[in-house]
Amino acid sequence: MFPPLCHCQLVKVNKWDGSAVKHALDDAVKTCLLGDRPQLKEQFGLVNTRLALCALAVGVAVMAHAWDFTHPFPESKPVLMFSVLAYFALMGVLTLHSSFREKGTFAVAVQKDKERERVWEASSDMRKYDDKYLLTLSVRDQRSGKRREQTSSKSCAAFIDHNGIVLDNLVANEVNRLYNSLAAEKKDK
Repeated sequence: MFPPLCHCQLVKVNKWDGSAVKHALDDAVKTCLLGDRPQLKEQFGLVNTRLALCALAVGVAVMAHAWDFTHPFPESKPVLMFSVLAYFALMGVLTLHSSFREKGTFAVAVQKDKERERVWEASSDMRKYDDKYLLTLSVRDQRSGKRREQTSSKSCAAFIDHNGIVLDNLVANEVNRLYNSLAAEKKDK
């Protein structure tokens, strides 16, 4: 017998819940991408940015509540107006960050070699009422700024059995196929 590609426990998912299926497959891809490759170190910049924006918004709301508690309404009207505007501006920035920067990215890792540094990103998409799981793995060379990506579009049934168990070895095979095609050096002409 061959050793398992991913050292994971069995994950059972309701195969009729598209969101749960997508998140279970995302977790399996992340585990297989980062678990089998010690040269990749996970980077939390996207998550930290989102967390900082949310913390600022909550801080503004708490400040407004505290100010209104210590200075009753007519006196606190300008502070409340500023807080409401600042809160909605922060939520707008958070929405733009989630929609245009993250774009479904669930894993970011950095690979540092002697001669270069590369950033790997894994993102996915699965439309509502659709069984197609679109997995995109991309790599960006930090020095040159060049970005390459590979995409796989398969039915989620290719990775989940009839009982709803996520088949980690099939997920790992697909992740390895995408990773190896991107890791191979292309000769420049």
